[in-house]
Formats: sequence, structure tokens, C-alpha cells
Amino acid sequence: MKYTIAIDQSTSATKVMLFDEKESLQAGVSVEHKQYYPAPGWVEHDPMEILRNLDAAFREIIFISKVNPSDVSSVAITNQRETVVVWHAETGEPVYNAVVWQCQRGAEICNELREKGHDAMVRSKTGLFLDPYFSASKVKWILDKVPGARESANKGLLRMGTMDSWLIWNLTDKTVHATDYTNASRTLLFNIHTLDWDDELLKLFSIPRSMMPEVRPCDVVFAETDLNSLLPKSIPIAGVMGDSHGALAGQMCFEAGLGKATYGTGSSVMVNIGLEPLEAPAGLVTSVGFAAMGEVYYAFEGNIHCTGDTIQWLCNDLGLLSSPSESESLATSISDNHGVYFVPAFAGLGAPWWNNEARALICGMDRGTDKRHIVRAALEAIAYQIKDLVNVMSEESGLSVYELRVDGGAVRNNFLMQFQADILNVPVSRCSIKEASAFGAVLMNALALGRRKSFDALNVLRTGESIIVPTMSVQERNKLYTGWKKAVTLINPS
Repeated sequence: MKYTIAIDQSTSATKVMLFDEKESLQAGVSVEHKQYYPAPGWVEHDPMEILRNLDAAFREIIFISKVNPSDVSSVAITNQRETVVVWHAETGEPVYNAVVWQCQRGAEICNELREKGHDAMVRSKTGLFLDPYFSASKVKWILDKVPGARESANKGLLRMGTMDSWLIWNLTDKTVHATDYTNASRTLLFNIHTLDWDDELLKLFSIPRSMMPEVRPCDVVFAETDLNSLLPKSIPIAGVMGDSHGALAGQMCFEAGLGKATYGTGSSVMVNIGLEPLEAPAGLVTSVGFAAMGEVYYAFEGNIHCTGDTIQWLCNDLGLLSSPSESESLATSISDNHGVYFVPAFAGLGAPWWNNEARALICGMDRGTDKRHIVRAALEAIAYQIKDLVNVMSEESGLSVYELRVDGGAVRNNFLMQFQADILNVPVSRCSIKEASAFGAVLMNALALGRRKSFDALNVLRTGESIIVPTMSVQERNKLYTGWKKAVTLINPS
């Protein structure tokens, strides 16, 4: 048996997993790294600590799995997107800590560029909007603020990259500087139409092209590594993609019209829109979904602020629930929401509304309202918000989303999943995939190395699937969704 090691370099930890030749997860370890907050709104990681943790995780996975190192045949990588490192090409030393995707230090840079009228050009080329969330302003900040960095960059002595590039560079003894299309598409420097770094964008952010990694599809061999001498011989690094894109592939959304929703504290919705980089609706973005089998597939993506966090609020702050799992039994103990709607805009309304001033609302209550109605309305609100995003994505692309594939803790709530299928009027597919992002990278690895020859050969790996089909009448669906839209209007009149 040969094994693939999958690295998932997440925001909080370095996770290393072992998959067998059937792409089945056999073991996993996780090593957390420190979060640095040097100023309000700033977030950093120590890239050297991450390398040390990666090496420790490699050794631990071999130890706990008892796999012979000679049986490890390849490495796949998925990673937190937008987080960026700048380092010296000759020494490999970072010039500064990794600046994390959450970091807001680039806000002033983005605001200035927006005020100068560059937003439309940036959006047309990248599918994104000017925001410090993405990598470019972070790199510009490092070059502008770290002593000597700008001069070194102009001399061609520095390199930059998202975390996949940083890991590949160090796993190949500082010889290979590369990234994949998905990570590149989240930097604000990559033209998703030409599939190359864009000179106008590089100039806009004052970043020399010499700093940039080579960009490749997800399903190719990037380099070879012996995992810092842990293995007796070098093996290929193959299958690289950003984590949300890994989940899209891991959920096997290989066809236009297939989408995935991740239910966490908030929710991420990504829909495959096919081979054309369509302009996203306001508040959403267009990215490379994945690049495989000689084609580039694009995706719309949107993020919702509060979904699972609403249920936590009911538990921890209001005391209406003893645990999140209790929400299902309370919701199903009544026949309907009794006209109660809950708009969980605790941190404003996210996509597709984008009203940061909006605040949460519970409406439609009368003297017969009790906690069951409020809990049910909170669960329904999760599904309504997903529907809001899917509707906008479908209308803009002209595609009908014909199945939503779901992951995250809340998918265990049967009431929520049935209501999600009902309000969308499409089947919701819930399967047993664990570590969807890493699994997606492993699927790209399988294509790159010939273990699998096609998307069809990957689709057969989707096991343990349960399909929740819609059963609600058109009249009931329209009535409920109209009520939701009226509730949103109360806090978002425009």
C-alpha cells in the first residue's frame, strides 16, 4: 500500500493527514501555531514556527500510523487563502511575519486606490474587489514598512507567496517557487482571464514581477521532496489548492450548477459556474474554482456572517438551549414558525446585502410566541440566508443550481437540512466526507499522478451520501420566503 500525505495549512494549525491508495483517510495530526496581534485589527503568524510544526507533524503522522516512510509516495497541499509571506530568495529567511487573511492593515491602501477610481479595473481583471482581506495590500505594506524590503525587492532579491508557495519553497530546499491558480486568484494580482500575473495590477500595488511564483493548475506535479530527509527518497508534490476550493473539489462539484455550502460560525457558499469567468453580483466574488483535466473552472463565492453563531447565541447568551443539538427537537415540536422571523444581523448583513449598519431582529411575535418559535426561526434563518446567496448566484450566471452539497457541524440537524432543501427547492446532499479541503487536494493529487483518470473516476469515491429532497409546496415556499424578505427589509430598507 502506498500513501499520500495531505498538508492542510489552516489559520490555527498545521494539519497533516494520511490517505491510502483508495483516497481514504487513515490518520491525522494537528499542531497549533501562535496567533500574533501586534495592533488592533492586525493578525500575524510566524512562518518559521509553521515550518517547525510541519516537520513535527510529519514525524508524528509516521509514528502514530506506523507506516513505513518508504511507502509514502506523494504529498498534496491545501491552505488558508490570502495569508502571505515575503522572504529573501538567497537565504530563505522571511523579511516579516506572515500577514494573515483576517488582517486589516491594508485598509488604508485599499481605500486610497478605491478613491482614485481603480476598483472597477481591479474587479474586471481579478473578479475580486479592493479589500485588505486579499493578499496584495499586505505585500505592499511589507515592502513599504519593513526597512530595506523595498530596495531588496527592486533588486530582485525577494519572493512572495501564499502559504502553499512558502511550504513548497521550503519542502524543495528553496528551489521551487510555485503556486496554483486558486491561490493566485485570491491575491488581487492575478488576471483570471489571461491566467497570469497582471502587470497593471502589479504596478498598482508597486510589487515587482520578480517576486511572483510560477502559477500552475491544481492537478499537476509541482516539485519533489523528501520531507526534510524524513523519507529515503524524493516523492512528488502534486495536488495544490486553497482550502475553500479544496472543499469544492472534495464535495466533487465538478459540473456547472453544483455548489457547496459550509455551515460553521458563518457560512461559505461556492457554486461552480463553468468555464467562463462571469462577473459576480455585487458583494460576491468570482474566483478560479479549480483547474484540472486541462480546463479552468470558475466559481461564485459569498460569505454569511452569522449562521451557526446564532444558535450559539441562543445557547450561551439567552440560555434558551442547553446545547445546539436541542434546537432540532424544539423546532420539530411545532408545526410552523407561527409568523416569527429572525434576521441574525449581529455583525451587520453579509452577502448579498452588505449592510454593516444593520442589526439583528426578531419580528412577528404575539402573546402565543414561545422559545420554540424563536429557535425554529433561528434555524430557518440559516437556510434563508443560503437561499439569498444561491438565488443571486443563479440569476447572475443563468445557471440553475440543481444540487447543494453541504458540510460543517450543522448538517447533522435534520430539520435544518430538510428546510434548506425545501426553501431552495433543490436536493441537499449530505455525505460522510471528512476534511473536505484536504480530500479535494488529494483528488487533484490522484489526477496528477494517474491513480484516477477523470472526474467520473473521482465521483465514485463519494460514499455514505444521503439526499434530502424538497417536499414543500410552491405556495408554502413562496409564502415563507416572502415573509423572510419583508423581515430583512425592516433592517435593510434599500
